[in-house]
Amino acid sequence: MRTTYRMRAGRFLGIPAAGLILLGVAAIVWAIALPAAVVAVFLVLGGLVVLGGLYVLARPPVVLKLRDDEIEVRGVRTPWTDVTEVGRVETTHGEAIVLRTRQKDHSVLVPLAWLAPGQLPELETALRDRLNTAHGYTIWDGTAPEGENRAE
Repeated sequence: MRTTYRMRAGRFLGIPAAGLILLGVAAIVWAIALPAAVVAVFLVLGGLVVLGGLYVLARPPVVLKLRDDEIEVRGVRTPWTDVTEVGRVETTHGEAIVLRTRQKDHSVLVPLAWLAPGQLPELETALRDRLNTAHGYTIWDGTAPEGENRAE
């Protein structure tokens, strides 16, 4: 099973806004009667930036992908068996989820500000479940395992 988490779309509102500013400049350039080529350049550039910004808003960049055998964070793939723990840390850019691995000095950070507000609880549950599965852990239900020969 593969789960994909994308960045918050609101982080990219500035892109179509910049395109609208360029379209406004095109209107001003047209109003002061500069050559049509100058107006056309601003119109095309502004239109392309607005369309690109709308595309990014509709389909924000991928932050991380959870697969059955590995996790991919911003293009860096790490097998679940190499991840030793998942937690939260405070960074200079705010709180983040940290994935610590078997390799020294190789922690993977996912800033919480990048995620959509409702994704955090779902992500933490998915990370915990996949990490437990990779290491063979199960959640204890309070009962003793069946079929073990116990000394009493």
